[in-house]
Amino acid sequence: MRSPLRRTAALLFAATALAGSTAPASPVAAAPAAAPTAAPAAARAGARHAECRTRVHGSHATAHCFNGNATTDHVQLHVECVRWWDPDMDTARAAVGPAGHVSLTQRCWLGIRHAWVTHRA
Repeated sequence: MRSPLRRTAALLFAATALAGSTAPASPVAAAPAAAPTAAPAAARAGARHAECRTRVHGSHATAHCFNGNATTDHVQLHVECVRWWDPDMDTARAAVGPAGHVSLTQRCWLGIRHAWVTHRA
């Protein structure tokens, strides 16, 4: 999976190349700047969540989330435990601002069956 900075740079490069190749010849027609701003808006619409990587090691789960977007994302780590008597655990929701990073940790007593992260704008 590509890093958010790399993906953003690639999208900006593509938008710049696209805007440069479709420039009209007359300076009067070049006044509307709708084409260059349309590509970044489309890029923001597709990538509105922070990127999270979840790691399970024994009975501990850790999620590292980085938000490469311009809007704040709220992330929460959920853990499903292996044993029926071990309660499933959720962390408190954490806000990740633009260009921000957060680490979430949670554990079960004996083992983790599944760990995942949910997002809310």
